Amino acid sequence: MVDRSFPERQTLPKDLMVFHDVARALTSSLDLDSILGAIMLQMEQFFEPESWSLLIVDEEQQNLYYAVAAGKSSGDRNLRVGMGEGIAGWVAQHGEPVIVSEPGNDPRFTLQGDVSSPLSPVRSAICIPLRWRDRTLGVIELVNYRASTLTGETMAFLQVLCDYAAIAIQNVRAVERIQELTITDDCTGLFNSRHLFSITEVELERSRRFNLPFSLIFIDLDHFKRINDLHGHLTGSRLLAEIARTIKHNVRGIDSAFRYGGDEFIVLLPQTGKDAALEVTQRLLHALRDTPYLLAEGLEVRMMASFGIASYPEDGSSIQEIIGAADQMMYLVKNSSRGNIAVAQRGFIPA
Repeated sequence: MVDRSFPERQTLPKDLMVFHDVARALTSSLDLDSILGAIMLQMEQFFEPESWSLLIVDEEQQNLYYAVAAGKSSGDRNLRVGMGEGIAGWVAQHGEPVIVSEPGNDPRFTLQGDVSSPLSPVRSAICIPLRWRDRTLGVIELVNYRASTLTGETMAFLQVLCDYAAIAIQNVRAVERIQELTITDDCTGLFNSRHLFSITEVELERSRRFNLPFSLIFIDLDHFKRINDLHGHLTGSRLLAEIARTIKHNVRGIDSAFRYGGDEFIVLLPQTGKDAALEVTQRLLHALRDTPYLLAEGLEVRMMASFGIASYPEDGSSIQEIIGAADQMMYLVKNSSRGNIAVAQRGFIPA
């Protein structure tokens, strides 16, 4: 009878065991820190460096930050390394690996860019890019590795681990992007109405528990249909995106802005009563009125809007009641003067 049982896990060769552990980490979690930590642990066991780090490229700021770091001179995780700065920055910029036995003689090496807090002389360094298609996502750097471990076989092994790390980073970014698309509006980049109700329910519960106020601003653009009629819906969509940027630039970091639908927006102001909400609304009204829009289209459009404000707890005990109160105030303005503000239980407020 043929024994078809698989070998025990302990009988697998060491390198296959490593790949098995890394692959399992990749498929069992979307937590980037834990995946990268598992990869770097295997790298540490093979090369035995005094310190090692994994830096990820921040494409928006065009620099690198420490995602994982350990060892005698492990790097400050708050430190940013510029593209082209030090060996790590050079590798990130050029997408090519670097192996140096005397980093001090290499003009690309800098303490700032490669080791943020050296506790021993830097005698050797390996720096490998994490590549995804034609992009460098990050860099793995090993400092003062054990020279006897550096063979063609171990370098091939190191490259495979780097490929695993690049896959992990790309997978997590793809999932984050999918999650972002489910809660944001394609046209404006603001949160969508679906996310409005989930985030305001959380805010309502927090405000109830800690006896805190919060306010909502309901915004409806005045005469927006005229833009669509005169210049087309594509231009109207560009105008909405520009107005969304104005809204985001005039609220605090803890505030949330939503596209409620069409040319309607809502701003959630946590821990904010009516008086403070009115100050924010007046700032938004003036910013909308004073900003020229669609300049790239060869136009110079000025916009006004009708604003309604309502607050918890005085204007309702549920999200629906508070949104309804802010909506009523907005329509009070819309059906009369436009380009103005109304506050629940107070009425019109001079802009």
